[in-house]
Amino acid sequence: MRSRYKASDGSSTHFVTSTIVEWIPLFTSARYCGIVTDSLCFCRERKGLQLHAYVIMDNHVHLVVTAPDVTVFMRDFKSFTGKKIIELLDAEKKNWLLGRLEFFKKEYKTESQHQVWQEGFHPQVISFEEMYRQKLDYVHSNPVRRGLVSSPEHWVYSSASNYFQGAGIIDVDQIS
Repeated sequence: MRSRYKASDGSSTHFVTSTIVEWIPLFTSARYCGIVTDSLCFCRERKGLQLHAYVIMDNHVHLVVTAPDVTVFMRDFKSFTGKKIIELLDAEKKNWLLGRLEFFKKEYKTESQHQVWQEGFHPQVISFEEMYRQKLDYVHSNPVRRGLVSSPEHWVYSSASNYFQGAGIIDVDQIS
């Protein structure tokens, strides 16, 4: 099923969300979160991605990004991270998780045995500063709303510490 959300052409700033199939909590260890952060760093350094904000939750990722083509970025990001996650699950012999990712794979996805990410990424163009601030707050407050931390900058896998403390586990491109 194709998303009802459409990404704009060109390099607009977007708020995007990607979710693991059936909301399976895959991002519960540093190794799996590291796949996402490493991919984001690579895309910043080599693919022209501007990463303005991010949060990695146990079963989904929120990003605020500017990319030459957000659809291409998200396709490549999800494909690469999905393959790496499958490789790690296989290496760690997490067969029950692999079985779930195989069970929930869409039938027409014939190029892969498993499906990690749900289809789509719900792109929303950020067209004015107030919306940017709202999305930034939404991204950074996600772990607080879930009761995981008391303050946004305490969540390791978030750009909140970049904004509140000046540094985080990966660099971001802040918009002043």
